[in-house]
Amino acid sequence: MRLISAAVILSVLGALVWLDARQTVGYGVWLLPVVLIVSVLATEEVLSMLKAKNYQPVAWPIYLGNLLMPLAASAPLVCELAQVPFPETGPFGRAGWPMAVLAIAAITVIGAEMGRYRQPGTAIVNSALGIFTLVYVGLLISFLALVRLHKSNEWGLFALISVLAITKVADTGAYFFGRALGRTKMTPILSPNKTWEGAAGGIVSACAASWACFHWLGPWLVGSQYVEPSLIASSLYGLILAAAGMHGDLAESLLKRDMQRKDSSTWLPGLGGVLDIIDSVLVAAPCAYLCWVLGLVGP
Repeated sequence: MRLISAAVILSVLGALVWLDARQTVGYGVWLLPVVLIVSVLATEEVLSMLKAKNYQPVAWPIYLGNLLMPLAASAPLVCELAQVPFPETGPFGRAGWPMAVLAIAAITVIGAEMGRYRQPGTAIVNSALGIFTLVYVGLLISFLALVRLHKSNEWGLFALISVLAITKVADTGAYFFGRALGRTKMTPILSPNKTWEGAAGGIVSACAASWACFHWLGPWLVGSQYVEPSLIASSLYGLILAAAGMHGDLAESLLKRDMQRKDSSTWLPGLGGVLDIIDSVLVAAPCAYLCWVLGLVGP
């Protein structure tokens, strides 16, 4: 079932990427619905895990915030589809829009807890967990939209593919190196199967995948305007994404351990839940965005 689920996901995602690559107006329009759907499903998984431990933050402002944050990150696309100019030089900047939505959503979460307050003991905890869900899902996933809309259709698509490919290659490399060579436990209590040898293998795999992306995939996607970054820059990019991805994987392990759950849900047979698939990407996305906007690997 794991292979079937993975094949279906990759096929659908590949088709949407192909459609997005051919888009001449409103680039990102085919992938934005995927981000929104994943955000809703991931929100449901987090709230479900919290509910199992009798934590019940008010759900509606969390769902709404986690929908509006990736939409706000996609403001240039939304403005283009609505045929209104996007204020590139406005006070927020591209990354500031989801941050503004986060602030409003956090205030709303606290206000919703005020509205249902009856007795002491749960309001502050539920408020904090609601804001945690907004940050962990809505804010972090917004950076995938920001990466997709970086510079141009070609550069943005390449940047997004690089994040997904390198992070998942790092996951796969860590798994196989860990099985073959793993001896030293990294976090015996939090994630008993992870080893330092596997982590090293994941980093090496990510660096190799990063070089391959920038050496072969970049010229093919971007075309004549492409300039390949140095080997040091592409390797550093791979290292950063691998380390961030491992942090994201362990962060979700922490959440599941604390809530005493094996998988985040059973949405995907053989793979667990949505969070089990995107946990590493959630943390890698903002790191990748910083690498791109600071010019480490591209314009």
